[in-house]
Amino acid sequence: MKFKAKLQPAFTSLLVFLLGATLHCKDENNSEKSIFPRKEMLIPEKLLDASGSFLSSDSLDQKYIGLYFSASWCGPCRKFTPKLVEFRNKFSDEFEVILIGGDGSSKAQANYMKKYSMPWYAMQNQSTEAKFASRFCEVKSIPYLVILDQDGNIITKNGKSDLMKMGDQALEVWKNK
Repeated sequence: MKFKAKLQPAFTSLLVFLLGATLHCKDENNSEKSIFPRKEMLIPEKLLDASGSFLSSDSLDQKYIGLYFSASWCGPCRKFTPKLVEFRNKFSDEFEVILIGGDGSSKAQANYMKKYSMPWYAMQNQSTEAKFASRFCEVKSIPYLVILDQDGNIITKNGKSDLMKMGDQALEVWKNK
């Protein structure tokens, strides 16, 4: 029993981390501070561009992020992608997209990104991080657009419908949530 009691806090912390919750502690000013911010959990340090080169995710700091779950074989995705590209390009100073592809291979994902001139990054196809993001965001169908605030908190899981209904006003609505 004593051995089990010693493992309990470590196991609980690991479980909370894996389930996506944020742990808090007090800093020297007695302010709450996240130990495991969601942004670091959902967005890996290295992301891919359309050419397959790894890039740092550091450039995403202070931006709203759309986690875009999509695949080249998905008709509704192919219809929505050009609208998302246009929106992202218009607001690229404040908003960025990360593709979490559902294609069967990295090559298919890269071809999809090139064909639709996706100017954003992608998670490595079928990676552990991509699978975690999909589970964490509870993706049931694609296309699916989850919007994160600048701290990595989920603002909405209805990004696609927001964008379709509100157009360019969607970003302002997301900022006010």
